[in-house]
Amino acid sequence: MKKINVGILFGGKSTEHEVSLQSAQNVIEALDKDKYNITMIGIDKSGRWYLHDKAHFLLNSNDPKRIALNITHKKIAFVPGTERKQILCISDDNACENIDVVFPILHGPYGEDGTVQGLLKLANLPFVGAGVLGSAIGMDKDVAKRLLRDAGIPIARFIAVHKWDREKVNFISASEELGLPLFIKPANAGSSVGVSKVNNGVDFINGLAKAFQFDNKVLIEEFVQGREIECAVLGNEAPIASGVGEIIAQRDFYSYEAKYIDESGAVIEIPAHIPDHLVAVIQGMAIKTFQILDCEGMARVDFFLTPDNKLVVNEINTIPGFTNISMYPKLWGLSGISYSQLIDRLIQLALERHVRDQRLKTSVDEKL
Repeated sequence: MKKINVGILFGGKSTEHEVSLQSAQNVIEALDKDKYNITMIGIDKSGRWYLHDKAHFLLNSNDPKRIALNITHKKIAFVPGTERKQILCISDDNACENIDVVFPILHGPYGEDGTVQGLLKLANLPFVGAGVLGSAIGMDKDVAKRLLRDAGIPIARFIAVHKWDREKVNFISASEELGLPLFIKPANAGSSVGVSKVNNGVDFINGLAKAFQFDNKVLIEEFVQGREIECAVLGNEAPIASGVGEIIAQRDFYSYEAKYIDESGAVIEIPAHIPDHLVAVIQGMAIKTFQILDCEGMARVDFFLTPDNKLVVNEINTIPGFTNISMYPKLWGLSGISYSQLIDRLIQLALERHVRDQRLKTSVDEKL
């Protein structure tokens, strides 16, 4: 059987650049080399795109604190509107790369927010994960929460603040509305980047300043006392949900360091110790959240489970981590889908969606 040519897109102009490198390393190792040819495309922190080879694409690959993209001389460009050879190497005798499907392993802005997804659609390349709209919604916590709230999905109370309106909110008004403690976070970021827990006015000022370093819109959110529960979703028109896992943070909250650097920063329990009937409710709510936010392919939905067994959706992650300790592949492992099988299924879902979308009319003159 002819091999599928997969483009792995990683790195990116994002605060989660290093997380993406770790995820890409695992995905590349897990791909069945008998099924796939791999084209590796790294994006540096300035947004420049390069072709890489497996042997030399990372520096300090075993150290999450020092991991880095190894820059090559092979810069690339896209050729939109063509059926084949959409990616051109502009630094290597104009050699073209044939790619059947792209797996974007990009976390955060400029990769998970619909920007890359739009570029890939223009280039007529199938890609893994949510489309432009689902990616953009999933990235913007303010918009996602509003849509979920309108659909009757329980969320934490919050206040959205733009940088140019920051004087309209203060610690007293926010704490009176939402209680204490508060969380302040960038609206468009992931991996707990820029997040602060707030207990007083000084924390509030510092938390706003920190969050506004990463985004022009931030959320001030109520604290929800509860267990941190995660559920993975997989599919297009008929998504399925995985088993359920729990994150038990060993710090004040589940920070970036606890997720990716400090191996003792959190305890992961898979499966979570939750009654079966409640697992079914979580799975159903995860699928509903996935569909309300127009997602396809994959996502991880994060919940709080309160002491009285009420669920609150915290957020959705449309390109979840694929590192050694990431929950998304671990949850599917619990459900009987191995890492390699998961990659296969995600690629197949991307190809199926592309075929479906190619059937849509692009001209009003076309006959039915």
